[in-house]
Amino acid sequence: MTEPERPNPDDLLVRVSEEDRARARGKLKVFFGAAPGVGKTFAMLEAARLQRKSGVDVVVGVVETHNRAETEALLEGLEVLPRRSILHRGVKLEEFDLDRALARKPELLLVDELAHANALGSRHVKRWQDVMELIDAGISVYTTLNVQHLDSLNDLVAQVTGVAVRETIPDSVLDRAGDIELVDLPVEELRRRMEEGKVYIPDQAQRAMENFFRPGNLIALREMALRRTADRVDAQMRNYRRDHAIQPTWPVTERLIVSIGPSPFSAKLIRAARRMAERLQAEWIVAFVETPDFADAPHDARERVRSSLRLAEQLGAETVTLAGSNVADSLLRYARSRNVSKIVIGKQTGPLWKRLLRGSVLDDLVPASGDIDIYAISGEPGAPLRVTPAPVPAGPAAWRGYVFALAVVAACTLLALALRETLNPVNLLMFYLLGVVAVAMRSTRRVALLTSFLSVAAFDFFCVPPYYTFAVADYEYVVTFAVMFAVGVLISTLTVRIRTQAVHAVDREARTQALFRLTRELTAERRDFDAARIAARITREVFASQVVVFLPEGLGKISFRRRTSDDLPVPRAEEGVAQWVFDHGQKAGKGTDTLPGATALYLPLKGSRRTVGVMAIVPENDLALASPEQLHLLEIFATQIALAMERSQSAAEAREAQVRIETEQMRNSLLSAVSHDLRTPLASITGAATSLLAHRDQLDAATQNDLLESIAQEAQRLSRLVNNLLEMTRLESGAVELKRDWHPLEEILGAALTRLDRLLGNRPVETRLPPDLPLVSVDDVLLEQVFINILENAARYTPDGSPITVSAALDDSRVAIEFLDRGPGFAPGEEDRVWEKFYRGKVDGARGAGLGLAICHAIVRAHAGSIQARNRDGGGAVIRILLPTGGPPPQVTLDE
Repeated sequence: MTEPERPNPDDLLVRVSEEDRARARGKLKVFFGAAPGVGKTFAMLEAARLQRKSGVDVVVGVVETHNRAETEALLEGLEVLPRRSILHRGVKLEEFDLDRALARKPELLLVDELAHANALGSRHVKRWQDVMELIDAGISVYTTLNVQHLDSLNDLVAQVTGVAVRETIPDSVLDRAGDIELVDLPVEELRRRMEEGKVYIPDQAQRAMENFFRPGNLIALREMALRRTADRVDAQMRNYRRDHAIQPTWPVTERLIVSIGPSPFSAKLIRAARRMAERLQAEWIVAFVETPDFADAPHDARERVRSSLRLAEQLGAETVTLAGSNVADSLLRYARSRNVSKIVIGKQTGPLWKRLLRGSVLDDLVPASGDIDIYAISGEPGAPLRVTPAPVPAGPAAWRGYVFALAVVAACTLLALALRETLNPVNLLMFYLLGVVAVAMRSTRRVALLTSFLSVAAFDFFCVPPYYTFAVADYEYVVTFAVMFAVGVLISTLTVRIRTQAVHAVDREARTQALFRLTRELTAERRDFDAARIAARITREVFASQVVVFLPEGLGKISFRRRTSDDLPVPRAEEGVAQWVFDHGQKAGKGTDTLPGATALYLPLKGSRRTVGVMAIVPENDLALASPEQLHLLEIFATQIALAMERSQSAAEAREAQVRIETEQMRNSLLSAVSHDLRTPLASITGAATSLLAHRDQLDAATQNDLLESIAQEAQRLSRLVNNLLEMTRLESGAVELKRDWHPLEEILGAALTRLDRLLGNRPVETRLPPDLPLVSVDDVLLEQVFINILENAARYTPDGSPITVSAALDDSRVAIEFLDRGPGFAPGEEDRVWEKFYRGKVDGARGAGLGLAICHAIVRAHAGSIQARNRDGGGAVIRILLPTGGPPPQVTLDE
């Protein structure tokens, strides 16, 4: 027996994360049918009533009964939300009230007709977007859908029924449904319901049965619905195999790429590829190769490409625009870099002679494809895509290139006429070729071709005998004309291609430089607001638009008050749009399907963990962000900005966390040290005082003196501890001002030794101070405290009788003071840590709060000096202080 394969831990982690996110969202159930009238709404209401009987909070958001009595009866007893009224062109329209549903927040909401298009002025263009927002808010939804409304099947439905369905939804919406219930009805029974008027009124029913509801159409729609449901069941089976680590039967993952162009067939091609990718469970990419010829393409062709790429993104594809002179070579190069297994293209249409002359992408792909499969799809054009009208150029600008071409040909002709008697006609031909190059460098390919033709005609008319006629005396010139025209076409084509490639290279370089500049300037910023302000400025310069970044103001609320610009380029009424984008992490506003009536495009600044802000872009013209490349670059900008702001916030949070950690460590150290150092002397004082009070008459004078001395010593110890705490607080707060004056070092050291006479006990202290040691400019009180703390530390860590040495010497313009003992010294790596607050040496029985040496370090640094610790040769510790002398001391003049 073979051991069952264990699940991949990474897959398990991803699945657990997905399940956590799914639990936070609501669930979507779709009642799916082949056509209107099969009973989807009826089945949805029956299921909702069963849920209500089970105790689920069920609310009707919108249900279209179409005046069917049996459907209206199922609504009785259910809570129905009022609809929202919208006035559109003088007509009052009733729409689903999304905000009311979000405020009510039931467990289950019924929303009929998922593919419905909302009236202008609604938050979203389509009802399915309302449903997605409800699910993200944690509300479960029951809804209905017919198969003809699926975007990937839209072209097939139009081909079968002859009806182009306008209201469609992306297939990804249906893929997000947790459950799909197929509501099916035999064709004969559905037509009988039509005849009985249970679907439409009699007149409409008769027209529908003669058109959309023909038996052949219904059979085809029913098959599509069954197949789509079967695909869903198959996907559930694959998920089950994956979740239970059952070995899959397919060896590798498929990946396919679809090549599109400005052809009207592109929409059909994309939808067919979507169905193929779904059946193969493959990743799919939609690619457009922009050749130099596309630079001269009309606006409609460019808009068709943009619309096709948008359609592909809506269907869940990855889109990419490639630049190259040959479509097949660029496509294969990219396909191999992405490990693509299949390429889908459209069959080239048109006359055979044109394909033989120009060649076809299919003919170029097949021989060079190797192990990549090539699929060619044909068919009728899909539904017309929405095309933005092209701007009409001014008259003189449209003819400027042609005027320039005529001027160049005329100039070449004048030069040829001047040299016609001197040079051979073949040499005169070079002037015209030079003119073709000049035109090709500045104009379009069409103008360059016209220049080639005019150059041949002018050369024949003015330079070839007989002059001023197109007749040719020597027929060998016919070959010359043909070669001249061919060379002119070749030169103009290559020149235009090189110029176009140079333009593309400049554009790519500009995009790269813009990203580099953005990244470089954001890297240096440590505050998120400063990063947002710089990002808005760079984005404004790159995209020629008004840009402002809005940041949240506590509790995740976007406020127009916290923005990167003093000017507000958007109305304050759109604050709700920015808040919606921030809450949902989706773009909205101008040019999108969500709140398209807004004046700006709003992009969420989504970091790796959270949304950090919203960027509003108001383009100077409507075409500024029309191209997918510009939108893609803008989204990259938004991502980089979000990551930079999130990095700044994370760094600030890390600094705050570090401060909290250090504060907590300091608090724990302080409590530990102070509690011990307070408890011990207090216990001694309490014990001695209690003995004196209770047994004073029984104690002799010597014992009483010993007890009183113990009380005095422990009180002094408490006083030193409290003084150290207060001194450390004053030093860190900057409240200490040095009171410098000129003092002899031996006096300060003598005062410290006098105060520590009892503490030092029988430890001999040797001082080595040269008699010529100069005065030093110091605060004698603080420096005395340094000496006391160091000597007290030496007494604490050295045994009784151990010698302590204090030496001083002049070192250039500084005085070097050393304290040497024969104690245990410092543990390895401890020499630099002894100056930290509340740090105590790693010696058994060590006492103290760990503040003495920290205070010494702070005082010496305040005197612009330095203090170091090291181990002494032969055992012990050395603490070395370097203090500036403060220059030559003042001269004192004695009066005689």
